[in-house]
Amino acid sequence: MDLPCLNSSTTMHQHIDFISLGCAKNLVDSERLMYQLHKKGYVVHHDPETPSSPIVIINTCGFISDAKQESIDTILNFAQAKTEGMVKHLYVMGCLSQRYREELKKEIPEVDAFYGKFDFLDLADRIGAEEESKTAELMPHVSSPTYRRWLTTPSHYAYVKIAEGCNKRCAYCIIPHITGPQHSRSETDIIQEVQWLVSKGVKEFQIIAQDLTSYGTDTTGGCRLPMLIDKIAGIPGVEWIRLHYAYPNHFPWQLLQVMQQHDNICKYLDVALQHVATPVLKAMHRNITREETYEFVAKVRKECPGIQLRTTLMVGFPGETEEDFRQLLQFVSDMSFERMGAFAYSEEEGTYSATHYTDDIPQEVKEQRLQQLMQLQQDISDDIMHQEVGKIHKVIIDRQEGEYYVARNQFSSPEVDPEILIPSNDNPLTIGEFYNVRILQATPFDLYAELT
Repeated sequence: MDLPCLNSSTTMHQHIDFISLGCAKNLVDSERLMYQLHKKGYVVHHDPETPSSPIVIINTCGFISDAKQESIDTILNFAQAKTEGMVKHLYVMGCLSQRYREELKKEIPEVDAFYGKFDFLDLADRIGAEEESKTAELMPHVSSPTYRRWLTTPSHYAYVKIAEGCNKRCAYCIIPHITGPQHSRSETDIIQEVQWLVSKGVKEFQIIAQDLTSYGTDTTGGCRLPMLIDKIAGIPGVEWIRLHYAYPNHFPWQLLQVMQQHDNICKYLDVALQHVATPVLKAMHRNITREETYEFVAKVRKECPGIQLRTTLMVGFPGETEEDFRQLLQFVSDMSFERMGAFAYSEEEGTYSATHYTDDIPQEVKEQRLQQLMQLQQDISDDIMHQEVGKIHKVIIDRQEGEYYVARNQFSSPEVDPEILIPSNDNPLTIGEFYNVRILQATPFDLYAELT
């Protein structure tokens, strides 16, 4: 997205390439900085395919090895472009530089300055200056009005990050070491952000955090998520709310009551369960057992009829036996998750599992287990998708691609979940508007529909 200039400052007509890597939480940070640059009169190009501007900012991810490698490769590509004179200034921010700032300074001197997770807004004031970044301190979010941002998503939906950091300390996860402990934003700040986004035309809100269901525990001693979502649902103009990254232990059950009280809260919950075998869950420090995991899923579905679940599972964690994996396959078969992703364990330096366990599952075994698990889920998804044929859904139109409008219903989050395709030659539809459609055909990954 190209951003128009707002004023006649000395930055007028200067262009910036902004590359945002990693998760939606990173994207929110990118959008906040892009807004500040936009206010100063810069023209920002988001995720350009090739270098096109004299100034480049890269927001990095440092979660797992593949993400780290992608971030490093991206930095090196633009560092080479700087060496060749295609780029004048290069800046790096985000999780990777929060974690490896000093090492990166030594290894990639072409970068003008490195910023972390919490000092990146300083870049708006210091951009273009040939000086080293000041040392970042682990600190909570900056206060209002810096929640204002330039959306890189379609104008009808946005991500709202309600907290930073995490207190859970799962054995395999490096995120708490990068972002620090839980830091919940104030309800007032979040409500103001949602109201501001509504004024900009946003209708659908993806509520995100590393651990959504711990919101408020660091400030009030108890979870405030149900109360927050209840308030957001009451804001005029908020038409869909979707919840991402819940945690099964100490789940705030009042949240499901709030879901049923508001039609604009999608009956969708993203909760990463990771595994089901008790020995693996214990080694992961997940604070839940196999029996409790089964009970959790059953209770969610009982207390909120019609809800659809998205989960993420891991295979190949140190010590995972064939019996543990068999239990995981049985669990997935028993639960028939509407949405499921999975990945193979990757040892990350600095985590508890890296320092206390041996990565003893051969890579080929990890890949075999992953493939077997995902094949099972594909069969389940195929069956679930075909059950939708003949049903009527309210959908929002995301975009047009060739002969189809691409839409989603309340059970699909952008980019990661199945989409609904509507022929574009029948009736002209408006991007960002809601329509009712009837499902005509199903595939394992998409649905085909017509207007009702």
